[in-house]
Amino acid sequence: MDTFSAAVMLFLIMDPLGNLPIFASILRHIEPKKRRMVLIRELIIALVIMMLFLFAGEAILSFLNLRTESVSIAGGIILFLIAIRMIFPQPGGVVGLAAGEEPFIVPMAIPLMAGPSVLAALILLAHTDNSRMFDWTIALVSAWGVSAVILLFYKLFTKVLGEKGLTAVERLMGMVLVMISVQMFLDGIANYISHTGMTH
Repeated sequence: MDTFSAAVMLFLIMDPLGNLPIFASILRHIEPKKRRMVLIRELIIALVIMMLFLFAGEAILSFLNLRTESVSIAGGIILFLIAIRMIFPQPGGVVGLAAGEEPFIVPMAIPLMAGPSVLAALILLAHTDNSRMFDWTIALVSAWGVSAVILLFYKLFTKVLGEKGLTAVERLMGMVLVMISVQMFLDGIANYISHTGMTH
């Protein structure tokens, strides 16, 4: 996989357009003066976490004695739960924050920006070719940069799409996310079965 393909893949998994309605609903309850500050802080935290997983993911997995299949299955389950909340909204929004409560790390940095699927993808990139870490870093920073710009101008996108449009996008992204989560879950199980089949 070349650097550009890796960047596009990471951008699609980060899904900033799908996250727009969630970020907007979280930020709506925060004082207007603090919104940009909170958003920038969460984006930077997310980048630091993603960098950490790119460079130390393999070491973390082997230290915890976890296999990449476990990351894929767990990522699928968490994504599925978030997707269900996107399709069937509940009080407190997708992430169940009380109105006026300021997010810190959870849920904006993790799991919305640096979600399990992104972290799993970063570990897999490093796992497939750890001699190209510079390429993967460029891919990650590019995908994060474009996502950050979209999320920083969330008000503009909210204006263009409108409340109903955002709800429609959120539900549509929820449906897509259900499919991605099921695929991740099935891939994890398939890899696990083939792996255990080979060891016996």
